Amino acid sequence: MINASQPSRVDYGRVFSQAIDRLHAEGRYRVFIDILRNKGAFPNARCFAGHNGPKPITVWCSNDYLAMGQHPAVIAAMEEALHDVGAGSGGTRNIGGNTHYHVDLEAELADLHGKEAALLFTSGYVSNEATLATLAKLLPGCVVFSDELNHASMIAGIRNAGCEKRLFRHNDLQHLEELLAAEDPSVPKLIAFESVYSMEGDIAPIAAICDLADRYNALTYLDEVHAVGMYGPRGGGISERDGVADRLTIIEGTLGKAFGVMGGYIAASRTIIDVIRSYAPGFIFTTSLSPVLVAGVLASVRHLKASSVERDGQQAAARLKAMLAEAGLPVMPGETHIVPVMVGDPVRAKRISDILLAEYGVYVQPINYPTVPRGTERLRFTPGPAHTPEMMRELVGALAEIWGRLEMKAAA
Repeated sequence: MINASQPSRVDYGRVFSQAIDRLHAEGRYRVFIDILRNKGAFPNARCFAGHNGPKPITVWCSNDYLAMGQHPAVIAAMEEALHDVGAGSGGTRNIGGNTHYHVDLEAELADLHGKEAALLFTSGYVSNEATLATLAKLLPGCVVFSDELNHASMIAGIRNAGCEKRLFRHNDLQHLEELLAAEDPSVPKLIAFESVYSMEGDIAPIAAICDLADRYNALTYLDEVHAVGMYGPRGGGISERDGVADRLTIIEGTLGKAFGVMGGYIAASRTIIDVIRSYAPGFIFTTSLSPVLVAGVLASVRHLKASSVERDGQQAAARLKAMLAEAGLPVMPGETHIVPVMVGDPVRAKRISDILLAEYGVYVQPINYPTVPRGTERLRFTPGPAHTPEMMRELVGALAEIWGRLEMKAAA
């Protein structure tokens, strides 16, 4: 017999179902497209979603910006490592997972950024979260000054540090200085920001931020994940291009975008690297990257240090932006390889993405909240060296047709 005074039992399934229903209602439920890339033929791929067998598509939203994940030297290095040492690393860096590949890659990355040392992580997210959380915890009373458009991994690291945080308006030097000036001069300060903001396609004023850091005795933490491999004479990022890498306390990067494989890292002084290595749970307690992956990255970093051919292909982005603007489509301004087209509505962004894939064989994912603020939903294109002018014409023609079909506003 049920006692009426007893509290009702929690319907866990209902809670979880309602959470998913909310995403559907808001038009921002994420659908993962089932594809396989064609080795040696990127950006061509095969899509398995909703078809009887694979359908040929063109990928326009990959973060493998330079197609280094397809490069013969990278693939050969991974195959050689696989047959030399096997598949896995064997454990954490402290227990069996510290291979000569890891040591070599950290030396290459330190050299890339002109720093004394570097440290590998399993992803760019982990490198940001683990480093920022550890660094701020070790500085008593630390205040972190964070650009309002910083990546979720940086936000998570700052939150997990449990320290005070001050948000400054995106790339707003005056606002940043106001916040810095308002703090006690004796308080430890850390300015965290990105070089290339991946959803806006714009660039931070790194040198000017370093000037403020010098003036107010603050450390600097620069996320270069969308810039390493892409900018600078050796692929060291915007900080190398602008000649300011030496002024930054910590430079963080990824190995899964322009370098084409997987992983994350930081480069800094030998002491800071030792501190993070010794205190960060996200580094200490996780299995290290497979040496097969590290060997591939090592080949990629070395290649892009010496070759500018792939970086020269960035002009594809400028060409696509010009074509989109000429067609009256709302392409967002910017000087980077990222080409965002503003939609402003999550349902329509998903609808356009679906039509492009189903009718035109064009794959681009809609970017919705919380990745971008509500009302700024967009399509984010990342043209690279392998995207031909003909592919661009087909893309622009498809977008123009869909914009007209859905009776959407053209660019002002």
